[in-house]
Amino acid sequence: MNTQISLGIDVSKRKLDAALALGSKFRNKVFANTPAGLAEMARWLEKHAPGPVHVCMEATGVYWEAAAVFLADAGRRVSVINPALAKAHAASLGLRSKTDAIDARALADFCREKCPPEWVCPRPEERRLRALVLRHQALMEMQTQEKNRAQVVRTDVRDSVEQHLEWLAQELKRIEQAIAQTLDDDPDLRAKRDLLDSIPGLGERTIAVLLGYGVGEARFASAREFVAFAGLCPRRFESGSSVRAKPRMSKVGHAFLRQALYMPAMVTVYRTQWGKHFRARLHAAGKAPKLIIGAMMRKLAQVAFGVLRSGKPFDPNLQGACGG
Repeated sequence: MNTQISLGIDVSKRKLDAALALGSKFRNKVFANTPAGLAEMARWLEKHAPGPVHVCMEATGVYWEAAAVFLADAGRRVSVINPALAKAHAASLGLRSKTDAIDARALADFCREKCPPEWVCPRPEERRLRALVLRHQALMEMQTQEKNRAQVVRTDVRDSVEQHLEWLAQELKRIEQAIAQTLDDDPDLRAKRDLLDSIPGLGERTIAVLLGYGVGEARFASAREFVAFAGLCPRRFESGSSVRAKPRMSKVGHAFLRQALYMPAMVTVYRTQWGKHFRARLHAAGKAPKLIIGAMMRKLAQVAFGVLRSGKPFDPNLQGACGG
């Protein structure tokens, strides 16, 4: 067992439930999820654990990011894990109750036993890009809701809906311009964008999402890790000699990334040379159309990682096809 002191943090919108594992005992305290609360947590840590501390939290929503960045900037070792891992670990401990304090202790215990890999803190430019990408997604969802509402809304409020739709269109355009400017202004992001743009099937929006979530070797050691982060790896279910379920996409990962890759996968398998070759090969092997789309989503994630790692544009010959 790892003897380093570990800190589990259960994050919510308004508060941070912290559990500091000190040997066989835990010290719990709740802090506000604000700059002042984070500063108070830093003083609390210095008082009770002045030495190295390994911090662990779940990657749920966006509320964990401020705490992770603050602690990483303060020199703490921070790990951000998939919530499914935390849930499975809590179940393995036989925990029957679920509270924020118990969840924090389970995270501290997981951190101490498993010693998860350190989270790579993104650069300020990457943080800005991710914030813009998330805002763009939120506005797109609002726009879809309002468009659906406009079809059935009473005439009394139709003007309000139409005005909101007009504002959303203008704001989406402004955010898209800000995303493009962010990519243009940073040499590293600009170079990565140009490499990803060489992949037939990937558009500007998807490229921004991939870069916003740090695809590349700085954050992920292998393409397999990035595929798992997005929840695109296949999940096999076999037991004994009689249970042989069909493999399915695990979906234990970031739903936004899967959503961002779905339409590019559709475009790639039906509109590009290398995608058509990929679809024909899987179709000949008896794979269903839906499975082929999922496989292409995974393939796009792998190819994107490979292009960035190699620093070389997409080569269709490496995919067994000619042209793009």
